[in-house]
Amino acid sequence: MPPALPSPAAPLGYKIAVLVFIQNSRGEHLLLLRAKAPNLGTWSPIGGKLETATGESPFECAVRETREETGHDVTAADLHLFAMIAEKAYEGASHWLLFLFRCDRPLDRLPETMEEGRFGFFSRNAIEGLPLPETDREALWRIHDGHRHGFIALRADCAPGKPLDLVVEQITPAP
Repeated sequence: MPPALPSPAAPLGYKIAVLVFIQNSRGEHLLLLRAKAPNLGTWSPIGGKLETATGESPFECAVRETREETGHDVTAADLHLFAMIAEKAYEGASHWLLFLFRCDRPLDRLPETMEEGRFGFFSRNAIEGLPLPETDREALWRIHDGHRHGFIALRADCAPGKPLDLVVEQITPAP
């Protein structure tokens, strides 16, 4: 019997998620020190995966995740979708389709620690000194800083061992 041929790598699945950028009335950003993978031990905006089985929209997910993680009761009208990012091969484990929202209702109290991690408020300058996921440091915060009042769609090749490759697919400037 001839030797078995190597099987092709299993295709990576797609995960769909939201990130919500919330500030307090002093302009400090609410971040979560993640206690679970992905991004264990790093600070990032709140968010989570869409409940695709129920047909949840990205806006519905952002409202739900904001309420679940922070207790902050917002509506879709309080949110501005400012970016969509298709990440290929994030950490070599899966593809991600991310929707980034800016929350226009400030949150002035620090949410309680939860299973996902603990919270902190940070100035934009202080964020640069925090442990952040690599893609957040290289791209996410620059996207936020430059496009949070408009809209940008990007694709990113995040394959391990390669430099992050970002391609802008569309930009709508702020009004």
